Amino acid sequence: AVVNSRGENVDAAFRAGAGACLRKAEDEGVSLAILQPRSPSCGVHQVYDGTFSGRLVEGSGVFADLLMRRGFKVLDADDIKALLQKESG
Repeated sequence: AVVNSRGENVDAAFRAGAGACLRKAEDEGVSLAILQPRSPSCGVHQVYDGTFSGRLVEGSGVFADLLMRRGFKVLDADDIKALLQKESG
């Protein structure tokens, strides 16, 4: 569940937003999504643990998980940075 800093459960809003964005991605024929690292919506490899302490846990955000379950290719911005550094290094 996604909880804000006041302890309010905002999971339904996150899931509704993810669903709306999924429909848009499908309508637009998106083939690759590059998402914000560590976000509760868009984190691909890790997300903040919800304690607002900066601690990370393995896992995906709500939107990233939905995209991956629907077969979309998903990267986070850190993946792109790593690829670019590898090519230039």
